[in-house]
Amino acid sequence: MSKQNLSVPSISCGHCKATIEKGLAGVDGVQSVAVDIESKTVAVELDDGKVTLPVIVQNIEDLGYDVAQ
Repeated sequence: MSKQNLSVPSISCGHCKATIEKGLAGVDGVQSVAVDIESKTVAVELDDGKVTLPVIVQNIEDLGYDVAQ
């Protein structure tokens, strides 16, 4: 289990928050997701044996948001 904080500068509203949280909640191995609109970050707790950080980043980008590397 690990926790990752990702910078997602394109987060701007509650719709963004809901889209990302719902989108990542369906990924196998994601234990929790918390989007902070003000800091434009996504905190993800994941099971490293089931999912990798690059997969999480790709999922966020597939939802239409840029992840700062």
